[in-house]
Amino acid sequence: MGEQRVSALNDEKKMQKFVKALLADVQAMEYMLEHKWFESGTIRIGAEQEMVMVNKQSQKPACVAMEALEKMKDYDWVETELAKFNLETNLTPRKFIGSCFSDLEKENSEKLDKIQEVLDTMDTDLVLTGILPTLKKRDLIMDNLTPQKRYYALMEAINQQLIGNSYELKLSGIDELALKHDSPLLEAVNTSFQIHLQIEPSDFVKMYNIAQAITGPVMAISANSPLVFGKRLWHESRIAMFQQALDTRSSHDHMRERSARVSFGRDWLHKSIMEIYKEDIARFRVLLSSDVKEDSLACIKKGQIPRLRSLQVHNSTVYRWNRPCYGISDNGKPHLRIENRVIAAGPTVIDEVASACFWLGLMEGMAQRTDDITKHISFEDARDNFAKAAQFGIDSKFNWFDDEKIPASQLIREKLIPID
Repeated sequence: MGEQRVSALNDEKKMQKFVKALLADVQAMEYMLEHKWFESGTIRIGAEQEMVMVNKQSQKPACVAMEALEKMKDYDWVETELAKFNLETNLTPRKFIGSCFSDLEKENSEKLDKIQEVLDTMDTDLVLTGILPTLKKRDLIMDNLTPQKRYYALMEAINQQLIGNSYELKLSGIDELALKHDSPLLEAVNTSFQIHLQIEPSDFVKMYNIAQAITGPVMAISANSPLVFGKRLWHESRIAMFQQALDTRSSHDHMRERSARVSFGRDWLHKSIMEIYKEDIARFRVLLSSDVKEDSLACIKKGQIPRLRSLQVHNSTVYRWNRPCYGISDNGKPHLRIENRVIAAGPTVIDEVASACFWLGLMEGMAQRTDDITKHISFEDARDNFAKAAQFGIDSKFNWFDDEKIPASQLIREKLIPID
């Protein structure tokens, strides 16, 4: 939800205008890819840190985001999230070389310390965790939605898509969770540490497929969401919670053909990043629109770099666990990134950066070892490993390269960590 000026689509003309701009953005991006307009030769990493705020005494959610931000006006790197008990920081993009990981850890720790100093004056602590164990259903009411237009628009748009009268959560682990809720604010239970990796355009297909293939092991080692509403569920309950919280489909079988907006994906990439964008446009209704003033194709004709605002707004409402991203670097050149969304927040900054090291190291190491990872593991096995890791974490047993059956801990320790 990085785009602030968005609104729900309430009339046909507005929808048509936005879809027209969306399709123009696709054409513009295809042109830029074909004519090699994208930045090349520089690889950067970045991160976003989500967090929960709790009362110091009760450790229950503290809905103080707006008051806290009022006291942090000088901190342009901290911003709102969906609920009043959440905040998010944006960490500085940096080149993927040298001391980048220790620098990332230092920056994140320092920014969190600055936030905590402010929260100390409000009898509030910040917590890094995938799902706050003390969170209750009663905390997820619309009164606790952050009062900003983009969040109201998103909630309105999701509710308009809902088939039935409520959002349903069903999840089984050691305990069982089955509940209905009248608000899509259920999404706010999840907090994560999102890692971005800039990708060479010519390598995007190869690198995206690697990201998909290694998602299971990465999540197995970083899982941090075992408790939901007092129930012991999955090692990484965020996965099921997020998917079900945004699933507006009916539970009746005959309605299940509609696609879930949160997913691992349907297949490997074959030729281009555009396969993802085109599939998402074809399969998912437009939820939000933006007041698009830019004509991306006119920009292209003038030799200017378009922002592709419509494409970015639509992309922000389709929640792939490995999300493709378009951006413009400080030097004015467009670039491509993969955003890893599977790593849970916490429990410490060191844990998060270690998980980032593991993912980024695997991305680079696998790229050097194989030209096409899809020749070694089927998409079905990669997706199944993802599902197993969410449920069983480090206790998972994976189907790995060349149909090898191997425990997650052994795979990580003996085969993946040694990759250089």
